[in-house]
Amino acid sequence: MSAVADLSWPAVLGCLALGYLLGAIPFGLVLTRLAGLGDVRAIGSGNIGATNVLRTGRKGLAAATLLGDALKGTAAVLVAQRFGEGPALAAGLGAFLGHLFPVWLRFHGGKGVATFLGVLLAFSPPALLAFAAIWLGLAVTLRYSSLSALAASAATPIVLWASGEPGRAGLFLALGLLLWWRHAPNIRRLIDGTEGRIGQKG
Repeated sequence: MSAVADLSWPAVLGCLALGYLLGAIPFGLVLTRLAGLGDVRAIGSGNIGATNVLRTGRKGLAAATLLGDALKGTAAVLVAQRFGEGPALAAGLGAFLGHLFPVWLRFHGGKGVATFLGVLLAFSPPALLAFAAIWLGLAVTLRYSSLSALAASAATPIVLWASGEPGRAGLFLALGLLLWWRHAPNIRRLIDGTEGRIGQKG
């Protein structure tokens, strides 16, 4: 109730913009270019995320990309929380949208899992632990990274709602729907039985 009643729309819009600008930083592209590896979009899936960076054979760069893509979401929310819950929610949404649709890359960005996790870390570390537990359990038993992330993202709004955080649950419902949409090719491959498993060669 207070999160809605006390909204300051200039702060909300400002934090949405701040979140978008932070989220739009393409760490995968920047780090691979700085490492002299060229444009990461020219290899593999053409994505700018950590999974595609890993295809360069540079595990350190992939880890740095994952960390950067996560922490830009965390940073956006932590800065915006100074202005209240509404601006913080807007910053989280902005960071996620910035990662998916970066203006610098003609609105063609990543799939959003790392930034989803970074925003979740800022709002609720216990919910992040629940995400990790669900992901790990499914990854170990089924060995599908994409399916594990999709299931964990779907559970996140439920975990937040059960924790008495309906506003945050609403945000992560929206983020989860966008994440599922970005994973449409993975979902089709899962249905067809052609999605690659964790540890699978080729």
